[in-house]
Amino acid sequence: MTDLTLEFTAVLWASAGPGAWYFLTLPADSAAQIRFFRQRHPGFGTLRVTATLGGSRWATSLFPDKASGSFFLPVKADVRRREGLHPGIEATVSLTLSL
Repeated sequence: MTDLTLEFTAVLWASAGPGAWYFLTLPADSAAQIRFFRQRHPGFGTLRVTATLGGSRWATSLFPDKASGSFFLPVKADVRRREGLHPGIEATVSLTLSL
């Protein structure tokens, strides 16, 4: 098994729905690389990843977004606090997923 690691910069945004979820949307080129290397997705298309942002590292899942054709990366509250993130702020993230 090999790993795919991607780095990207995206703007943090808050979901309008209940639960106060915060996300980064992967750029189109990163989403295309993931689809190329990982063509079969279990369940409803989520992918387990390890994310690194600043000094924070956490295990999470990417969620497919049909509207944009990309993936959403949820950013946990403790990560946002530690890294000083708020909606509208750009963040650089490194993602690793097993292929």
